Amino acid sequence: MDTRIIKFVVAALSLFYTIWLYVDGYWGKGIFMTLVSTVLVLVCFRSTRLMVVFYYMQRQNMEKAKQWLQKINPEKIWAKQKGYYYFLTATTDIQNQSMANSEKNLRAALSHGLRMDHDKAAVYLNLSVLAANKRKKREAMMHLNEAKKYDTKGYLKKDIKEVQRMLNSI
Repeated sequence: MDTRIIKFVVAALSLFYTIWLYVDGYWGKGIFMTLVSTVLVLVCFRSTRLMVVFYYMQRQNMEKAKQWLQKINPEKIWAKQKGYYYFLTATTDIQNQSMANSEKNLRAALSHGLRMDHDKAAVYLNLSVLAANKRKKREAMMHLNEAKKYDTKGYLKKDIKEVQRMLNSI
């Protein structure tokens, strides 16, 4: 059974119970259950395992992140989150020196879609580095220009300059 259905049922029951508490006049318990219901509804729209992977990657614990990624079935997560699943998988593959798999996963992340422009810029930057490692300078420059286009806030400015220097030496 799909866990998303279970999450929605639990969130709906929590909402109904919260409404019942307010109707019966239990305002204190109602306020507490409103907070609980809010968390449950938010969990319905996010993959909790994917959030755990983000946490471990932020802490630079790639082994734990890889373990949690292996527990995720990409067919059972929301379509908007599949891009991030493939992006995180590619990032862990790059750490494990599996360049062919990481390129395939980065392209899958782009095809499934990423919401944030700086995430798209990071994907294109990684694709540029992978192409440069294969000595495909034209493809690497194309990906680097895409990364520059999506990096509107300058989060990856130093990395883009470093890759640019690397490409100039090819």
